[in-house]
Amino acid sequence: MHSKKYFIANWKMNGLKGDLNQISIIDNFLKKKNKLSALNCIFCIPYTILGLALINLKLKKVKIGAQDVSNEAFDFGPSTGQISSKMLKDLNCKFTILGHSEKRFNGDTEHQISQKIGMAVKNNIKVILCVGENLKDYKKKKSFYKVKKQLQLSLKKNKKYLKNIIFAYEPIWSIGTGIIPENSYLNNFFLKIKKYLKNEFKIKATVIYGGSVSPKNINELKNIDLCDGFLIGGASLKHKNFIDIIKKYYN
Repeated sequence: MHSKKYFIANWKMNGLKGDLNQISIIDNFLKKKNKLSALNCIFCIPYTILGLALINLKLKKVKIGAQDVSNEAFDFGPSTGQISSKMLKDLNCKFTILGHSEKRFNGDTEHQISQKIGMAVKNNIKVILCVGENLKDYKKKKSFYKVKKQLQLSLKKNKKYLKNIIFAYEPIWSIGTGIIPENSYLNNFFLKIKKYLKNEFKIKATVIYGGSVSPKNINELKNIDLCDGFLIGGASLKHKNFIDIIKKYYN
């Protein structure tokens, strides 16, 4: 449980300039805790404050990431509203979330996600790749079939980039609902994901869990033996909640 872990925040469509202080407080907390030296903390925040954070915040322990990149096969051009990975690289941004269920729901295809992975990694940006099934798939016991298909289609053209990907399993029916799968289910699911990635792509994968992670359930979630960390949504918006999650995990 206490090996190297990832605690990744996804602010989604939240955050103003003044909220960046929340990240600074977390960074100061981590700087004072020597026993947390193996903890990787990443905050993926909206574009509107991403540049401000990367340029103005003097962070030692927290890294800053984006929530998406363009899938266009060029760095600059006629793509209104898009942000290329080259533009993120210019800010020294090192991480981005890709394939989040909300982006998939709004139209992102596996082909586009595959393109985004390639563009991001070519610009030295590590990918947090989200996969997960909806409630219908879960009830039909097709959860792993769906996740395996997502992995296969997004990775088959990106095999040389696999060491630069963190995999986030987020059951869509758990996100924002407060419903957490049982540990036996999650342990078995993480085993399947890691085994598939090892057998199919020859990698020892880093796989984290996302979906209603909070201070109230972290004591239960920390018992997922094969889990390498957490992708945290709403509970990451306030420093107290995020710090509580870390404290309870390591107690």
